[in-house]
Amino acid sequence: MMKRHTVAVLVNDQPGVLQRVSGLFGRRGFNIESITVGTSEEAGLSRMVIVTTGDDKMLEQVIKQLYKLIDVIKVVDLSANPMVGRELALIKVSAEPTSRPEILGVVETFRAAVVDIGTTSLMVQVVGDSEKIDAMIELLKPYGIRELSRTGVTAMVRGNAR
Repeated sequence: MMKRHTVAVLVNDQPGVLQRVSGLFGRRGFNIESITVGTSEEAGLSRMVIVTTGDDKMLEQVIKQLYKLIDVIKVVDLSANPMVGRELALIKVSAEPTSRPEILGVVETFRAAVVDIGTTSLMVQVVGDSEKIDAMIELLKPYGIRELSRTGVTAMVRGNAR
């Protein structure tokens, strides 16, 4: 059964690691829906959070292949456990002065924030799970989205698990 998987990959912070990891997915015909990379709690190591769709057997194969890459230290299927996943989006929306109160109502409802105001536009920052970001985008579409930038998902397992 096809489902969405969120995988954390702890890697040595070396040039080319991102290319090797993403290339592994591509060579096997697996699409990466989002990928985020940043420093981890340990110096010299980076954490990649990759969201992909496939069945459990596909995920098992990907994890085995990831461990064969020299710079991969640890791979965790975050979606197998209760997890917290967040994404950030910046949305620049057309906003003539007459439509601003309505747009600000949407911003407030989603606990988002206006981070820039232009003469005919507003830039909104929203943080949340992917479904929340998708819902906000849908509500802002009628006003005219001029530009949209999303970070991709970053995630951790809930509680004390590591």
